[in-house]
Amino acid sequence: MTTFPRRIALLGSTGSIGRQTLDVIRRFPDQFQVVALAARSNVALLAQQVQEFHPGLVACFADTQVVEQAARTQLPEAILGPQGLLAAATYTDADIVVAATSGLMALQPTLAAIGAGKTIAIANKETLVMAGHLVMSAAQHAGVSILPVDSEHSAIWQCLRGETQNEIRRLIITASGGPFRRTPLEQLRSVTVEQALAHPTWRMGAKITVDSATLMNKGLEVLEAHWLFGIPYEQIEVVVHPESIVHSMVEFIDGSIKMQASLPSMHLPIMNALSYPHRLQAAGTGLIRDLSWPNVAQLHFEELELQRFPCFRLALEAARLGGTYPSVLVGADEEAVELFLKGQIRFLEIAELIESVLELHQSIAYPDIATTIEASAWARNMVRTLSKSTVRHI
Repeated sequence: MTTFPRRIALLGSTGSIGRQTLDVIRRFPDQFQVVALAARSNVALLAQQVQEFHPGLVACFADTQVVEQAARTQLPEAILGPQGLLAAATYTDADIVVAATSGLMALQPTLAAIGAGKTIAIANKETLVMAGHLVMSAAQHAGVSILPVDSEHSAIWQCLRGETQNEIRRLIITASGGPFRRTPLEQLRSVTVEQALAHPTWRMGAKITVDSATLMNKGLEVLEAHWLFGIPYEQIEVVVHPESIVHSMVEFIDGSIKMQASLPSMHLPIMNALSYPHRLQAAGTGLIRDLSWPNVAQLHFEELELQRFPCFRLALEAARLGGTYPSVLVGADEEAVELFLKGQIRFLEIAELIESVLELHQSIAYPDIATTIEASAWARNMVRTLSKSTVRHI
């Protein structure tokens, strides 16, 4: 796809990535047009987006109360429930589907969009972590491009342009280290929700912010990179980089290293995915902040401490075991993080519950969609069960 304007179907329009995607579209109205919007339940914001962008299709994964609210916010008739997401993902007028819906909800719409021949700009980690074998196989069969929106994978993708696969020595994914990079280990037992949500360099939704605090997100990114770029796990490394300026690197067999650097912002990777193979004039516009190297002064890189971040270790173990273990990892993490955000478990119990569920799981090799979804649901249920088995005083 080389021509503009490009017609965008945005799944998860009211979330963090969805809102920033619309920022990019506002800045480049001649290059992009919104043709479909889908949201989970924030009907008030969805109604505002509809009034501004006038999409041809609106979808809402909603319940009865949300539908009643929709009538009060003058939201046009929307397709509700899972069928709404599928309709938006396969909308005839769309060229690019931005998969920014969080969690398991994005899996089936993404596969449906691939089947409909849509280019996929993927911002959803769980889709590739749980079903990378299904998604990448379907995309290859359909001749569909899967374009990364995560800043780390966008960085790798940009570094690989013009390079050949057999000349890659390793991928180096950077991690900020989150808010607890220097916190004494004994103090992690008393971490509050507010502390876990205070990320030092990025502003994200609650779930991904907690995953950044546990470094589960970095483990999930290793799995994503494996599927996106076809690189074995043993050739993917993670290094802590607290400034979050270098978003990832690629080392080649001759020893040279390419990196992609910018100030922390999701606008840039979103814009790169939507405009590929072109680059748009965004520097100096205010959408992307200019990077001044003298102001940066120093960049630091550190080894990741596995003892401090057991969730990262668990993600790597699930990746190497394969089968339905990654689906169980995702389901268990989603439920454990939700319990932590509700104040029902402690911070360190997130990893403890995930590890217990992984140990109880009996994996199925080469899972299909139904098996993938069932494994994730089983994991969520097991976390709830295990969390109730011990009396806690939070």
